[in-house]
This record gives sequence, structure tokens and C-alpha cells, in this order.
Amino acid sequence: MANKPVFKSTPQRTPLEVFLGKAEKPLGRLIFVKDGQREFSQFAYNEAWLTSTQYFDVSPDLSRRTGYQLRKPPTKNDSRFFLALADTEPDAWGRRVIARAHAKARAKDAALGPLTELDYLMAVDDFSRVGALRLRDDTGQYLRRVAEGARATPAFLELETIMRASRAVELSQETAEDLAYLQGKGTSLGGMRPKCTILDTHGALSLGKFPSVGDQRAVTRGEVLALRLARLAGVDSAEARIVMAQDQPVALIRRFDRTPEQSRVPFMSGATVLQANRDDEHSYTEIIDVMRSWCEDFVSDARQLWRRLVFNHLITNVDDHLQNIGFLYVGNQQWRLSPAFDLNPFPDKDPESKTWLSEDTGPITSVAQLLGQAFRFELSPVQAQAILAEVLAAVKHWKEVAMTPEVGLQAHDIAEFAPAFR
Repeated sequence: MANKPVFKSTPQRTPLEVFLGKAEKPLGRLIFVKDGQREFSQFAYNEAWLTSTQYFDVSPDLSRRTGYQLRKPPTKNDSRFFLALADTEPDAWGRRVIARAHAKARAKDAALGPLTELDYLMAVDDFSRVGALRLRDDTGQYLRRVAEGARATPAFLELETIMRASRAVELSQETAEDLAYLQGKGTSLGGMRPKCTILDTHGALSLGKFPSVGDQRAVTRGEVLALRLARLAGVDSAEARIVMAQDQPVALIRRFDRTPEQSRVPFMSGATVLQANRDDEHSYTEIIDVMRSWCEDFVSDARQLWRRLVFNHLITNVDDHLQNIGFLYVGNQQWRLSPAFDLNPFPDKDPESKTWLSEDTGPITSVAQLLGQAFRFELSPVQAQAILAEVLAAVKHWKEVAMTPEVGLQAHDIAEFAPAFR
């Protein structure tokens, strides 16, 4: 019996133009390819960018050359896009909102296909996309586009509305209107917890992080406590305070990838700097090795990173994966360590870091271990002891910071967080 002919579908190719920053400098052309179950992308630099005096490596996995370069995900959990673009993809919460909205749309229109990774990338609002990379479709519209004269990033006054819609999603009670409202308001910074991008009372781009229906402690207040305490400890960290919405504490955190004039600052995560697969284990000393040639002021940034590791250990912040380390571009092919973000005390966890200290020592489990590797961070034993003393002195005041109006923890909350500050 003759075999039936096999008909292969034609790969679907979607072209996008990539621009840089508020000045809309053309960087190159991105092509997303879907070939059956396979998804990958290609990117070619704009030749004018390659010869520009302002040229810098926008993504370490893109070579400075003409022609298309191919990005195939090394594992099913890795991005289909070059890594600096992958840093702008929606986080787990944003993906949840996008997927729910699409599922409701497919229930009404069976002709709609499943979501692709490009759909997720394009669903992020252009105004609030992390860093300076911007995407434009073949009609010349930046993604995610909104109606003429409208904007997807809400003003501070809409905070309660966003929280109500987010709570409905968590409870699986959302309407199509809730999902439509939340679309594009997600963020690339963070995980599964409900959050949004928002303009604060000064018009500055910020993150609003909401309490979750499953919270067993005051998580949002705990994050603001950690960020404000970090500043006392000499850690360069994002500005943060608690604001109330519907009698619920929302962590309002100022974005650091925008200037006061709302210009966009190029950003890369630690994972991108190391060109790390999402399932790989890496160490801080690997980051230090890359920083040596990348950072404008390597010694200062190396010492700042060690200070953060000490602080993280003393407050039991063990959610220290590579996406929670950032770098900002400062010009002349040089970068700097970004302000710290996503700092959280975990009173229910053992003080063991997620990212290893070094390949030899493994995860951070003690101050002695940190002191033993301080030389890798450009610190003498005397300098390391001085930083440890400064951080410890600040952390000892955690209860006082916790009770300030900007944090607002109560006595029972303080008792719940106490094990994190042992």
C-alpha cells in the first residue's frame, strides 16, 4: 500500500523592527519563525547602527556583524529571543493575564490559534517595556499599541481598579473586561505575584505590587522594609514605600530604568550578562569575572555586590536568582550594577542562597563563607569586616524601620518576620 504524501506547513514568519530608546534609533530587524511546534528568531543589525559612534552590544549573544543571526532556545524553558529582548518578556504574572484573556477569546472564536512566544513578547506595553529596546510592527506601530490618545500605563488614581481586577484573576473570577484592562500593564520584573506598572503621584514610572489572596504574612510591607533597610546598609536600592488601596498595602517601587525626563536606560539582567540558560546554576564569582571587563567602575560595583550578598544573608533573602540582578548602560560600551530590587525577607526559609557564591563553595550559608571569598570582590579582610559591621549595624534597626509610616508593620507582623532577621 502506497504511503500517503506528507504535507509540511509553510513556516510562519513575523517581522518586527527594533529601535532603541526615546530617540527611536533603528537597531535592526527581528524575525520570529513558527515552524510547526518549533519557534525561534533571527536578528540582523541595521548597518548604520554597526558603524555608529554610539554603538554598543545591546545583547551579549549578538555579534557585531551584518546579516541575520539565529537564536534557537537551548531548552524548552529558554527564550526564543536574544537575551536582552528576553529580559523584556512578561513575567509569570503577566503571562497568566495574557493566557487567561486569550483563553476567553478562543472560547468565543474557535478559529484563534494557540499563543506563541511572540504573542507574549508583543503584549507588553511599549511605554513601560523594561530597558530601552522597543518593537515596531510592519504598520509602524510600537507594541503593545493602544488607541490614539490613550495609554496602557495607568495613573496612580487607577491603582484600586487594577488591584480589584488582579484580585479577580487570582480568584478565577475575572471578566473579559478585567483582563482587557490588565493587558499590557504587566512587568518583566518579578514572578507570579500580582503587580502592574503605574505612574506614581509624580508621574514617574513605577511598579505596584499587590498583596496576594494566599499571603500568610504582610509580604508587600516586607519588601518595602527590605528595600528601605538596604539603603541604611549602604546598598544602592530602588526607592520604595507603602501606599494603601482598598485598605490593602501596595508596595510602590520606582523604576530605575528611566531618567527624570523619562528617557529609557538600556538594561540587562544577570542571566543575560552570563548568557545563562534558565535551568542552569551559576555563581556570583562568574558574574564578577564578566563585570571586570563590562563595568565602568568595576571595583566599586564588585564591592557593592558583596555588600548586597551580606545584606541578603542577614535578612534571609534567598530569592536571589540571576533575573534579580541588573545592569544599566552608562555609555562607551560600559555598564554599571543597577539598584537592588526584589529584596524580600523569608522568615520561613533556611538562610541558603539560590545563586552560588562560587563554584567551589556552593550556596551562601554563612557570614564566614562570605568573608572567605571577599578577595574575589576586590576587598581586603579589613575592608570586608568594615562592610560587614556597617550592614549588621543597619540590619539591627530593622524593627524601627518596620514601624515607620512608609512601611507600617504592626507588632504581630514584626513577630512573624523576626526569624528572617536572626
